[in-house]
This record gives sequence, C-alpha cells and structure tokens, in this order.
Amino acid sequence: MRIALGIEYDGSRFLGWQTQPGGGTVQDALEAALSAIAGETIAVTCAGRTDRGVHARGQVVHFDTGVDRPVSAWVRGVNALLPESLAVLWSRSVPGDFHARYSARARVYRYVLLNRAVRPALAARHAGWFHAPLDVEAMREAAVALCGEHDFSAFRSSECQAKSPVRTLHSLLIERRGERIDFVFTANAFLHHMVRNLVGTLVYVGKGKHPPRWANEVLEARDRTRAAPTFAADGLYLEQVEYEARWELPASEIRPLVVPVES
Repeated sequence: MRIALGIEYDGSRFLGWQTQPGGGTVQDALEAALSAIAGETIAVTCAGRTDRGVHARGQVVHFDTGVDRPVSAWVRGVNALLPESLAVLWSRSVPGDFHARYSARARVYRYVLLNRAVRPALAARHAGWFHAPLDVEAMREAAVALCGEHDFSAFRSSECQAKSPVRTLHSLLIERRGERIDFVFTANAFLHHMVRNLVGTLVYVGKGKHPPRWANEVLEARDRTRAAPTFAADGLYLEQVEYEARWELPASEIRPLVVPVES
C-alpha cells in the first residue's frame, strides 16, 4: 500500500530534509513517527529536498507500508509523535505508480524579504532581510527575462547534483506589502540554491547596483561567479507541489503566509 502525505515544517528547527547519521533532520523525525505508528520501518520520499533553515508549507511525501491504518492514524496519530515544528496536514492512499517527486508537475517557492533599515528579531528565522531601499519595479523588469525555459547554470550551487541545468520557470511574481517583499517562483523543478541565488541577483538590481538587463546577461553567461551571492535560507518556503488531478490529492491552494513582520 502506498500512502501520500502533505506536511509542513519550520526549517529553522531542523538540519535540512535529508536523513543524516546523527539525526536532526525532517526526514529522520517523520520516519521515526511513521515507523512507530506502522509497527515497521518506514522510508519516505519527498517532492523536493530542502536545505537547513528552509521551511515548507506544502511538502508532499510518499511511503510504502504493509499495514492498514485509518487515515486519522497517519495524521493525528503521527502528529502526536512529532515535534511541534513538524506536522502532517493530510493523508491519502495512492496508486503504486504515484511518486512524490517524479509525478509532480510543478513546485512553488516563496521568498519572504523584510526590507527595512533595522534587522528583524521576531522574524529572524522566518524572513530574509535587506537594509537598503529596493526598487520593486526594477526587479519586476529584471524578472521577465528569467521566465521560460533556460539553462540556469549561473544560479545553481557548485554542489548541485542535477544532471541538467535546464529548468522552466513558469512565473516569478514580486509583491510588496509595506516593509515586506514576497518573491513567488513557480517552475517544473529547481536546481540547488536556485531560488536563493535568483533572489540575490534581483536584490542587486533592486538596490541599483545593476540595471534590470543585467539579470539576463548573468543568465546567458551561465557562470555562477557572475551572479550575486546566495541569499539566506531563512525566508524561503516550499509553498506548494502541483500534481495531475488523476492522483486525487487534496486541492492545493497558496494560503496567506503570516510572518511576524509589518505589512
């Protein structure tokens, strides 16, 4: 039997997604709780691995089990065994050919940036921060050239293990509400550090260090050293993973994100 789960977590409380020998990751905590409920060892596969400090509001995982449990056991039962910074939102039985990663059509990431002179305290682990004023219109102009299918080598980490640097960025929305700026990225998939590197490059444009056309120049150069430094993980959220309707997973909607910053 294959089960899919929707989960959310506070990435500041974990050492990233992927299991480590010493524990402390999201995968370690989730597998331990699932194994306790199942009475057997459970291994999970996620839609997208997140780095240390990166949060998720719409992560999707699947696992196989030989035991039959009610839906409530995989949600409330598992949640009773999880730390408060990790929770299962929903559970569904899915066909054996469903795969949390390979069946996904698109992923949505949000980067929350606090743009004010003084660093945040309450939002320190849940939002990025930039002290100088940013020109949102200039960043939006730069974002246009980044959308579409491209070789994103200039925005991938040196540790990226993806076989191809080509990705399709379906949309890049930039929204300002008071001191808060949200960057919302939708793509078929993302490279390691891709979103954080794109945010850094857009911030360079927003602060006036480079004109909007520079973002396209960096993209076409396919050289990581030409782009801006990687932005902090604190403001990054895996918002949503999109699947075909045939999998009959709960309808996924991007919910308002409440972060303790002024808006």
